[in-house]
Amino acid sequence: MLVVGPSGSGKDTLIGLARSALIGDPKFVFPRRVITRQAMADAEDHDTMEVAAFEQAEAKGAFALSWGAHGLRYGITTKSVASVGEGAIAVINVSRSAIPYAERLGCRVTVLSIVCDPALLAERIAKRGRESAEDIAARLKREAPIHVTTASRVEIRNETRPEDASPAMIAAIRNA
Repeated sequence: MLVVGPSGSGKDTLIGLARSALIGDPKFVFPRRVITRQAMADAEDHDTMEVAAFEQAEAKGAFALSWGAHGLRYGITTKSVASVGEGAIAVINVSRSAIPYAERLGCRVTVLSIVCDPALLAERIAKRGRESAEDIAARLKREAPIHVTTASRVEIRNETRPEDASPAMIAAIRNA
């Protein structure tokens, strides 16, 4: 299950709610991402790796899936998704650019697209306080269509409270 959507759409929040709802069921795994940036208090909890170490790990096959976005490198370790080969469903926050790579892994892929009104996205991003108004405007202007070849696609609107969107997301995960 690849969770995609623009910054501010609530991907991490919805993934957190799904993780809480599905905790204890070994059929569902929520792998930690490895990212080439330091952890920040108000951002996703992830494993940090320096760029050179990331590239070495990638060359050695440590990642089942890796991609670049926003000047950073992201990866999902092979170890963290090993249970997918035994029927588990991994729920992973990815860049839309990672979809074709995931489709080539030889497993069933569902893309869960989190969508939200652009004005609400701008408001949510501004509340984080990490980007200037100009950076936010530039981010929102970027069109990043979702291209799937073999994956199925489910769309979830997250424009009210995350608790309102999470049941649809949890249902999509359970039905993947």
